[in-house]
Amino acid sequence: MTVEIDTWLREILRCPVGLHELVDGTRPDGRPELQCAVDCGGPGQRRGYPIEDGIPVLLVDESRVFTV
Repeated sequence: MTVEIDTWLREILRCPVGLHELVDGTRPDGRPELQCAVDCGGPGQRRGYPIEDGIPVLLVDESRVFTV
């Protein structure tokens, strides 16, 4: 499932931890999320931020850390 985020907003959204670009991704349960485009927090680790009702939730406490 892909969520439409306006281009102007996508250009300014950044990971609150690493301050780098976020790209579309999918949570393990199939819901959409924004994911760090590069390692964040350690080698091979990235963060995923949920999208709730079309709104990205860019809170560190709400993010999940996963390995690539």
